[in-house]
Amino acid sequence: MSDRQHASVEDFHSYVLVTGANGGLGYAICCRLIDEFILTRPSSHSLRLIITTRDRTKSHETIAKLKDHIFRTRKHHKLHEKSPLVPKIYLQSEQVDLCQLRSVQILIKRLSRSLPKLDTVILNAGLGGFTGIDWPLAIWAILTNFRQEMTFPTFKLGGVGDLTAPQISNPASSGPTSSQLGQIFCSNVFGHYLLVHGIANLLSNSSATPGRVIWISSLEAYGSTFSIDDLQGLSTPLGYESSKRLTDILALSSRLPVTQQWVDRFLPSPSNHRAPKQYVAHPGICATNILPIHWILVYFMIAAFYLARWIGSPWHTVISYKGACALVWLALASQEELDAVERDGGAGKWGSAIDWQGEERASRTEVQGWGIGGKVGDNVSLPRSGRLREAEDLNEDGKERFALVGRSCWHAMEKLRVEWEELLKEEDD
Repeated sequence: MSDRQHASVEDFHSYVLVTGANGGLGYAICCRLIDEFILTRPSSHSLRLIITTRDRTKSHETIAKLKDHIFRTRKHHKLHEKSPLVPKIYLQSEQVDLCQLRSVQILIKRLSRSLPKLDTVILNAGLGGFTGIDWPLAIWAILTNFRQEMTFPTFKLGGVGDLTAPQISNPASSGPTSSQLGQIFCSNVFGHYLLVHGIANLLSNSSATPGRVIWISSLEAYGSTFSIDDLQGLSTPLGYESSKRLTDILALSSRLPVTQQWVDRFLPSPSNHRAPKQYVAHPGICATNILPIHWILVYFMIAAFYLARWIGSPWHTVISYKGACALVWLALASQEELDAVERDGGAGKWGSAIDWQGEERASRTEVQGWGIGGKVGDNVSLPRSGRLREAEDLNEDGKERFALVGRSCWHAMEKLRVEWEELLKEEDD
């Protein structure tokens, strides 16, 4: 019996999918997930970690690095690979380009054929779309408002109107504008959206607890960067921030009554199964290659991040492994623990926070229009150093506006999903 067959019949086998796992935060999520699973789960449990990258070369390299990481983790903790006291880890690689909807559909078919269920999907892959830094503004902003600008930067430059390659081979038959999508929108939101809808049956097969969809957002998901009239963020140089604000809105409004008719279409589940739950989290501020700057400047950036942490910022995790803290906690925490937190404080956005000594933790994060947990009057928030300067405590009007925008976003996303699935089906026929 192969290891895949053996793992699939174990009673306590967890299936976790991580997109964009070949480097940076995605790879760190995989490493931390493996470490915490090995150290916290009994020997009767096992983990199948499914990673996605864009091509086979990256997949092979990532699998090799993860196998080496597993070996080093076991060696460090003096755990023999064949010991019956150690949880088993199985690795599976898949390829997908989230900017190509055909590629997403192919992945959906492969996963549906090869897996009996999915317990958690961590939607990490994405693009920044940044083109550089406005250096005069950056120097002035950092010198006059260091901690805020290190946490909520206003000096990054982004492209405007970047599009994917054509999604259908004969775009003229469907109109000149229907063959492409916003590149950042497709990579960060819509590609994942189609993927999750396509594997909803696998998430519904998670019998012990509801399947979990963990959207990865950012501290830079400012309310002012998103407009429902520009869903794909094609008219703004803040396409990344717009996509992350949309991510926040979709995840946090997914359990509101005003969005349920569209959420139920997005994540259909059999009547005898518990519907998957959606969560949103961010990694704090990590030193990754999402921003294109000279390699020498990377060292100055890292030094500035550490300085921001030492003078009071709770969000400068700096190292991707520490940034993965909240995301892995959401993936491995018991459903009872998550439900208890939400009963007390409401559904909210989680983030990887850290103290000046480098001890990381999962922390609630404020969202404009939603607050900490969507509860008016519950202003248990972060110190001022962790808040956007323009942040305001949640009120009834703000919460109502957030819900209405959530309804509009879910409606628009479902409409777009159906349109594109029909376009692709028509071309197949």
